Amino acid sequence: MIVEATGLRKSYGAVEVLRGIDLAVKEGSVLALLGPNGAGKTTIVRILTTLTRPDAGVVTIAGYDVVREPTKVRGVISLTGQYAAVDDNQTGRENLVMVGKLMHLGRAAANRRADELLERFDLTAAMNRRAKTYSGGMMRRLDLAMSLVARPRVIFLDEPTTGLDPSSRLTMWDAIGELVRDGTTILLTTQYLEEADRLADRIVLLDDGRITASGTADALKSQVGGERIELYFADDLTARNAFELLGGHTDSQLLNLPSDGSAGHLLHVLDELRDKALTPARVSSHRPTLDDVFLTLTASPPSKTTSPQTSSREGASREGASRESASPENASPENAASESASSQTAVPTA
Repeated sequence: MIVEATGLRKSYGAVEVLRGIDLAVKEGSVLALLGPNGAGKTTIVRILTTLTRPDAGVVTIAGYDVVREPTKVRGVISLTGQYAAVDDNQTGRENLVMVGKLMHLGRAAANRRADELLERFDLTAAMNRRAKTYSGGMMRRLDLAMSLVARPRVIFLDEPTTGLDPSSRLTMWDAIGELVRDGTTILLTTQYLEEADRLADRIVLLDDGRITASGTADALKSQVGGERIELYFADDLTARNAFELLGGHTDSQLLNLPSDGSAGHLLHVLDELRDKALTPARVSSHRPTLDDVFLTLTASPPSKTTSPQTSSREGASREGASRESASPENASPENAASESASSQTAVPTA
């Protein structure tokens, strides 16, 4: 496993943000961290990228301990945060060349790498425009390209498509898929359930600082039940009579039945209803989605609205991170380099 974490804990004051997290990520795979606001996703990413120290637990990246060997860890990782860390006043190409020079690639190598990434992310036509003229999708692609200058083995993407329109999101998904095909390991945090379903080999569902479930998308969906048939009737009485005949679960004019997903089972149900003159107004079949998993296995639904409890937890996390960065304990050159990296796409320091 290229990324391993065992017994990860973190508190800010009296607020326990992480409560014993275990993670394992295979090289060349995508792990998605999924959960509501305040679940602990960003705190995990900060710890794994050496930006925050855990209170307890052991974390290794490519065999390097994130606490004892942070410089070596930064040599094999890159972080793309929730907001693009791009210099708006430089052109797209200048941003990439700048990162290359910071990574000590040399002038010629930095220029070659910039041109490679501009072509890869379809930015060549806009490479001489100032980044502040880029669209949101172009800015995110440039940000991701900047994080790839040093060819990291592991990339952390913290909600990489937040705020993008559907077309730009699809473009980013294609770019991420290409990275995985090249052997890059990706740890992704997201609140977009479709994003996790499409990109992730494994999904870890977080809630209130704990892992509530993990596995492939299909395995998680199976945890909340199999397929079901939904029958809508013209009135409550007909729905109730159908319930007495078939069982299942009824809610007003809706009857919900478990199903094996086969056409034969659906035809059998409809035949039984027809024999009793109980004709549904509408029929649909439903396979569990990640939305069902999310709603079933977490305490709060995916929402842009933050609950008071979540606000308190997130506020404590931000306040704690601020205190931590400013504390004497974290004023070492290594931590200073880490905090500097976090404001510039967190490219690994040499």
